[in-house]
Amino acid sequence: MTRGEPLPAVEGTLYVVATPIGNLRDITLRALDILRQVDVVAAEDTRVTGVLLAHHGIRVPLLSLNEHNEKRRAAELVGLLSDGKRVALVTDAGTPAISDPGAALVRAVADAGFAVAPVPGPSAVVAALSASGLSAGHWMFCGFLPASAAARRAALDAVAALPAALVFYEAPHRVLATLPALAAALGAAREIVIARELTKRFETIHRCALGAAAEWVAADADRQRGEFVLIVAAPEGRAAPAADAHDATLSLLLAELPLARAVKVAAALTGASKNSLYERALVLKAASEARTR
Repeated sequence: MTRGEPLPAVEGTLYVVATPIGNLRDITLRALDILRQVDVVAAEDTRVTGVLLAHHGIRVPLLSLNEHNEKRRAAELVGLLSDGKRVALVTDAGTPAISDPGAALVRAVADAGFAVAPVPGPSAVVAALSASGLSAGHWMFCGFLPASAAARRAALDAVAALPAALVFYEAPHRVLATLPALAAALGAAREIVIARELTKRFETIHRCALGAAAEWVAADADRQRGEFVLIVAAPEGRAAPAADAHDATLSLLLAELPLARAVKVAAALTGASKNSLYERALVLKAASEARTR
């Protein structure tokens, strides 16, 4: 460990710099040292980063790097590194390349033989976990769920029984649709921590049963604003299969239709994956036949 003295930024190096997720004072001293020394900063949104740099009296050229131009910009930045320039990569908030642009640039730089140096700092995932109160010895970062109901259900089915806390990002316009989907797939009794607007003025951290989460958010329009981190506690003991939420639908359909047809109709009605419904239908059919023997 160094004694904390400023170290010079090295030529031909990409610095992956974490920036505040809300409170501008959360930036590290090392991040400020690096941002003052680099020749260019690649930023997700130059306007957002411009505010941060101006707040700290830093003047450095900015280049946009987002999901639409990352491949093209990566080639440009590799060229700058080959000329001996020092480059910093930042995102709008938090650590780059975590559900944000940057991974393709980092890979391109490394593949070209240049050094990549992390400058750690704020992360919404870690901040939310640290204040959650959950015993999360094992946790899995799931990022943003798919927008469509069927794809979202399939993604949740894949992780429902994992013996780990599940961490999701969510946007304000989707949170009211996501919370019921989490409850249906993961179980309404599991605990959830809703972390909203972390480190900002209206920061909120709320714990409740997953089945009550949507109602709590819907009860106040202010609770639907800002960026969300959702942490669902690990299942207690052996988790029930995620498809149990659809047992009633499957049972009714199996009473009237062949198994394959019942699964197809259930998938259309619920948005659940056909594979998970098929496996559950086999269990229900076997149980029904056993009772009639």
